[in-house]
Amino acid sequence: MLNNRLIKYITTALILAGCAGPDIDSKSTIDWAASYGTEETGSPSAMYGQLPSKYVTEMDSDLTHQMAVLLPLSGQNASVGRSIRTSVEMAVLQNAPKNLTVSFYDSNNNITETLSEIYASNPEIIVGPVFSSDAKQVRDTKPGDMPVLSFTSDATAIGNGVMTMNFMPTNGVETIVHEMQKDSIKKFIIMAPDTESGRLMAGTAKSAADIYNLPLIGIFYYTEKDPDSLKNTGLAASMNNTRRTAHTRARQVLSDILINERITALEKSNLAMQLDKLSKTETIGQIPYDGVLFLGNGDDTKSLASYLRYYDVSARDARFYGTTMWDGTNLASDLSMSGAKFTTMPEITPEFVTKYSELSGHAPNRLAAFGYDATNIAIGMIYSDKSTVGYLLDPSGYVGTDGLFRLTPHGASERGLRIMELDGSGTAREIKSAPTDFMTPLYNLEQRHITPAAAMPLQTPGIDPDDYITLPERLDFKYRSKTIGANITSEPTVQQSQVIEILPEDDSDIVIRASDYQPIHLETVKRSFIEEYEIIEEESE
Repeated sequence: MLNNRLIKYITTALILAGCAGPDIDSKSTIDWAASYGTEETGSPSAMYGQLPSKYVTEMDSDLTHQMAVLLPLSGQNASVGRSIRTSVEMAVLQNAPKNLTVSFYDSNNNITETLSEIYASNPEIIVGPVFSSDAKQVRDTKPGDMPVLSFTSDATAIGNGVMTMNFMPTNGVETIVHEMQKDSIKKFIIMAPDTESGRLMAGTAKSAADIYNLPLIGIFYYTEKDPDSLKNTGLAASMNNTRRTAHTRARQVLSDILINERITALEKSNLAMQLDKLSKTETIGQIPYDGVLFLGNGDDTKSLASYLRYYDVSARDARFYGTTMWDGTNLASDLSMSGAKFTTMPEITPEFVTKYSELSGHAPNRLAAFGYDATNIAIGMIYSDKSTVGYLLDPSGYVGTDGLFRLTPHGASERGLRIMELDGSGTAREIKSAPTDFMTPLYNLEQRHITPAAAMPLQTPGIDPDDYITLPERLDFKYRSKTIGANITSEPTVQQSQVIEILPEDDSDIVIRASDYQPIHLETVKRSFIEEYEIIEEESE
């Protein structure tokens, strides 16, 4: 029955609406932010269920309503468009009255001509497009009061009535930074891909850190899928060169005293025990952070985490955190990632998964779920007694197939996210469920205000080898060491008039007199600042 109705619907929907209503003044505008925030925020509404009164009264009337759907229905991204189209058709079949005409348009055709055709049909709302370049053109050419529910996650492509149903990366980054603050993380670093989106994500995390008073002391960028870049980034972030150099210096001091100084048997035994203990390790000193925020995908994160562990950053030293980029990856089976936390959207509701799978033959992806919700909210807007702005920008939000969400005046979406934790078992467990309402504001950042973050060298007071060995008091001054690897932005607090000197991160000025001891040659890492970025749109399904 459903398939027969679907075939009948497709035949009807492909016919472009030929009877246009009154022309829309292309210069007319809606102040999308005028009344936002003045309404009381309460419990979110279900977009489907109880029908609005206008819906009921107009079901059998002669008045017709128009909705346009703009998707990539041909070309290399046709599969993206088809997945959304299936969910649009589902929503129309289940919830739309007979007097709603839905017309599909292919964004892969000449977009200028296609948009002219859409505007001529005078739709009350447009669902789509998917990609930011198309969304920008719609925003810049559409009648000012025509609402658009797109699927782009590019904050520069929305606004002026163009909204997005897609997940905004800002939400996930702010959520996990807030979780880090709740975990009492004292200082953290960021490891992000060297891409335009990676720098924007890092900029989001930096802004969130300011809001939640969480000190950020380093931003490291790497080239995606590049083993050498991933290794060097892990090496630099671990301070391994500095910690090895400090270790070398500490062993040198102990060896020198044992060979060259007149000491008692007890002192000799104590120094020998310290030297023996150091011989079983390769580094000394603590890293200056206790949290690492990974902003890349699962594969790169797994490599970076492995390098950090290899370079002596243990699970006791720093906790790992990630974003929705980890969702669906194989990180859950990696024991070295046990205890790591990340954000993700709620599971798609089983009812939608079942119906979509029956209709299409495969499980829905997130875009399909967004398409279903977009269609239902469009139908609700058309038949609601509320104004366009009042319905679409309801501050209480809606409950869709992916849980709680709402649209904002500048076009971005806000979605309720949950917190997951990895335990090495192969699955991630939910440790904090997604919020169910907006009565307590969830976010403080707007993606449109975020700027890319530049690389930030690790801010550290360095390592003093003397802190990790105990010498006879009479020899303490003679064998005093220098602080190694310090990189600080403010003057250090110096106790007892101690002067802190800086050593390079290699062993070039260390002289070891012990005949049975040789210094370890340390690998140096070149660091560079990222001063430019190019905008690359990543069109993904």
